[in-house]
Amino acid sequence: MSERWMNELDLARINKLNTPFPPELREAIDDAEVIKPQEMPADVITMNSLFTIVETESGSSNKLMLCYPSDAEPAKGFISVLSPAGASLLGRKAGTLAQWATPNGEQHFAMVKEILFQPEASGDYTT
Repeated sequence: MSERWMNELDLARINKLNTPFPPELREAIDDAEVIKPQEMPADVITMNSLFTIVETESGSSNKLMLCYPSDAEPAKGFISVLSPAGASLLGRKAGTLAQWATPNGEQHFAMVKEILFQPEASGDYTT
């Protein structure tokens, strides 16, 4: 069973982004099982999902939304799929651990606590 899932529409839209991908995003794409949006389990982070993570070091909890670069506002919790954190979280299931490096090389680990909203789970297969 896959550790990561990605729906075909998200993958097509991400591939259309005209920018270099961070290594974490390339890894997410390479590792993911690509499925139809209608088949996406409700506990997986997809594009435009709202979710909480718990950082393993500090124990602090954060509510985040994974979005495309044009919608990113990190200070408000809207993280770009092109950021190391966003790329690492894409396709992760609730209860799994994500890992990424900050620009200064510091490693971060966070557990995906819960998915608060996922477009596919609400019947939206086009967002």
